[in-house]
Amino acid sequence: MNQPFEFRGLNARPVAEAPGFDDGQGWSGAAGARIVDLHHLLATFRRRLKLFLAVALLVFIIALVVTLKATPLYTATASVMIDNRTEQVVDSQAVLSGLPADTATVDTEVEVLRSRQLAERVVEALALDEDPEFNSALAAPGLADRISNSIDAMFAASAPDKARSRLTGIETQRQRERVVDTVRERLVIRRVGLTYVMGVSFTSPDPAKAARIANAFAQNYLLEQLQAKFEATRQANAWLNTRLDDLRGEVIQAEAAVEQYRNANNLLSASGATLTEQEISTYNTQLATVRAQQAEDEARLSTARAQMARGSTGDDVGEALGSTVVQQLRARRAEVSGRVADLSSRYGPRHPDMVRANRELADIDSQIQAEIERIVSNLEARVQVARQRTASMQGSLSGARGTLAANNNAGVRLNELQRNAEASRTLYQGLLDRFKETTSQEGLEESDARIVSRAIIPGSPSSPNVPLNLGLGLVLAMGAGLAVVVLAEMLDAGLATGEDVETRLGMPHIGSVPLVSSVADARDRHLSPADYLLDKPLSAFAEAIRALRTSILFSRVGHPVRLIAVTSTLPGEGKTTTAVCLARSAAQAGQKVVIIDCDLRRRAVNKLLGIDPEVGLLEVLNGTATLETALYSDDASGAWVLPLTPASFTPRDVFNSPAMDALLTRLGENFDLVIIDTAPVLAVADTRILAARTDAVVFLTRWRATPRKAVGASLKLLDQAGAHVAGVALVQVDMKSQARYGYGDAGYYYGAYKAYYTA
Repeated sequence: MNQPFEFRGLNARPVAEAPGFDDGQGWSGAAGARIVDLHHLLATFRRRLKLFLAVALLVFIIALVVTLKATPLYTATASVMIDNRTEQVVDSQAVLSGLPADTATVDTEVEVLRSRQLAERVVEALALDEDPEFNSALAAPGLADRISNSIDAMFAASAPDKARSRLTGIETQRQRERVVDTVRERLVIRRVGLTYVMGVSFTSPDPAKAARIANAFAQNYLLEQLQAKFEATRQANAWLNTRLDDLRGEVIQAEAAVEQYRNANNLLSASGATLTEQEISTYNTQLATVRAQQAEDEARLSTARAQMARGSTGDDVGEALGSTVVQQLRARRAEVSGRVADLSSRYGPRHPDMVRANRELADIDSQIQAEIERIVSNLEARVQVARQRTASMQGSLSGARGTLAANNNAGVRLNELQRNAEASRTLYQGLLDRFKETTSQEGLEESDARIVSRAIIPGSPSSPNVPLNLGLGLVLAMGAGLAVVVLAEMLDAGLATGEDVETRLGMPHIGSVPLVSSVADARDRHLSPADYLLDKPLSAFAEAIRALRTSILFSRVGHPVRLIAVTSTLPGEGKTTTAVCLARSAAQAGQKVVIIDCDLRRRAVNKLLGIDPEVGLLEVLNGTATLETALYSDDASGAWVLPLTPASFTPRDVFNSPAMDALLTRLGENFDLVIIDTAPVLAVADTRILAARTDAVVFLTRWRATPRKAVGASLKLLDQAGAHVAGVALVQVDMKSQARYGYGDAGYYYGAYKAYYTA
């Protein structure tokens, strides 16, 4: 989409780049942010309310008609539950295991109920392919069907018999598939919450038929489960019986080979082990015992020697602590030590009793030391005995191991034979047990599901659901209405508010001129805008013209505005009417005003003021008439008019001539305001020439009618010509509609201030 351009000097840029850009669709941008303008959206909706209501009503009526004309359909539902409780008639595992009661299994069974195979079984069981409801070929043919059948019969009559029979078979298969597809379309399988219950629903115009088919699906689902288990059991029994015959011979042959090899290699055994193995086991036990005893004796001796090496007298040796003799000697020593202490307190160290007591104490210490040495010597002897016993036991064990090695070499083959025999025997026994179980289970299979409730004949139709359809129709109607409103807004290329002018064109909005019929009383609506301005000088229309004139005069600060060109994009946008109204408004304000008709092709000023001049603008420029004779006075307002004569025509470019420049200079010197009524910018190039010679250009655009792209192109042409565009004014504004259109425009508040004006 092309963006509007603003014209500032000779450089144009997209207005969307300016801060505060509003795209006119209820969004505004400020520093990159987009904010929803609710007032604008609500105003837009109010303006398009009739369109919204028309579209919404149409859609709702269509939904209502479709609902009322729909064929009533009845839905019957049967409930099937996956039963995780299994009847254990025999204590054996089933060939085909039951279904685990988990979410994935329930979802899988839902798909099984929807399967094409189950639908084909129901169609076959109930002969639905012969029911006209499901087989369209059996229904009464319409006109199109009769024509098609005639064509098929014509081609079939010319076909060979074999080809005709082949086509008949293919068509029969396709017809059956269509019946199955129709049945599946009417079927709905739904899991009930997170339970193990599945609802089987079927819809049909016949309530009894709906219940019958729903029950048929549930029953055939159970039968299919039973049939799968029966078939699996029969196949398992047949395979087991054949396999058992083969294994029986293999077991007998393998056991005979084991016994023959055992006898040939003298591998006799008792209690499950050979005699050599039992002997080695005994030796191992005894060797472990003597080794433990040896380790204990060596540890005792090593500890005692370590203590003696550290300077110990032997008192702390473990064996000495447990010796009875040492304990008695230590008791005597304690007694003598007490006596020595007593004597030393009473006598000196040389007293005879004291000397005898010390000698007795030393004798006891020597006896204790001798006893400790005997204990250590005893430990050394015990270690020697333990070592000899261990060596003897190790020799016996080595001899037994040699014998066992020879037996083991022969036992390798024996073990292989035994393993083969055991494997054959185990496999045979397992298959035999399984064969007995499956034989006992045949005829006892049960389905993994059960019917919780059978479908009953529904008493009321399930479709159409009138409240639901009407609710959805209402929602759809509102959605369609909003969509049409949005589409209409997107296609609306006109300008409606001053905000549109400033944001979409990048030009100042200098005024809005209302449509006289939207502000005038019924008795005054026959007046033309120029006459209405004079008759109602205090009206809203007159005030809008004065506001426009004021905006024009102050459009160039520091530069007087005398020469004003009034133009627009296309014809019929009110240029002449606005120019005349501006002139009359200025004349009423006491200014000396002249209006020049420069639209060589229309000469609309003459028609609007009702004058028939003999000389005019072209005659003045050609020099055939003077300016004074060409000016006409508007008696109603006091303004002056320089018209175009009806018969005047020139092929020359008169507006780009020195004579035109001189005329404009003279008029600017003699009049306070010179208003030039020009042709449309896009239609005639003369307007750009005149616009460049004026102080300001008033660009008019018709309210909500002139396309924005055309306005942008016109402004671009004026900018390229070097004209100063004072701004854009909206004309023929319907104030009543404008009051409902948009927030932020002065017209939005027209209802609040219209009583201020005198109609």
